[in-house]
Amino acid sequence: MLAVLRQTFFILLLALGLFPANAHLQESREYLLKAAFLYNFAKFVEWPADSFKNESAPIHLVILGPDPFGSALETIREKSVKGRKLVIKRISRIENLEDCHLLFISASEKNQIRAILNTLRGNSILTISDLEKFTHLGGIIGLITLDNKIRFEINLEVAQRNRLKISSELLELAKIVRSGS
Repeated sequence: MLAVLRQTFFILLLALGLFPANAHLQESREYLLKAAFLYNFAKFVEWPADSFKNESAPIHLVILGPDPFGSALETIREKSVKGRKLVIKRISRIENLEDCHLLFISASEKNQIRAILNTLRGNSILTISDLEKFTHLGGIIGLITLDNKIRFEINLEVAQRNRLKISSELLELAKIVRSGS
């Protein structure tokens, strides 16, 4: 309980700008925001019924590669989305992927990104990354920074090909891109 209270206080201080803006704190704040984005993406995407083992099966968020979020993911761990618990897993290789609904691909996977996306083609997995040109290469949601703000773009063609339905509310907030554009 004390740890949660400290974390909440820390987030409040960051939001109010009461901490000095050094690189570590900026990175922490960035990944706290990105963790919130991941959670909200899960709320505005619909997976096909056969993506889940049963009606109460959890939604799995998997981090591929070194975890850039640190403790930021603790803010969304065990939260519920559409009546399903959100479970967070970390893997170091795409071959270890199983039970995945949202896949965050770390920057360390940059050199293998095309192979990873080709491996996932046709699976109902929402791929997300902050790699440059991620959606143009065939990823579904790319987190980008514009004017010091985190924004996102969506490759709707890939989402549809993977049988994912993205809410119109989420699409309104996104820049829509096409693979290879």
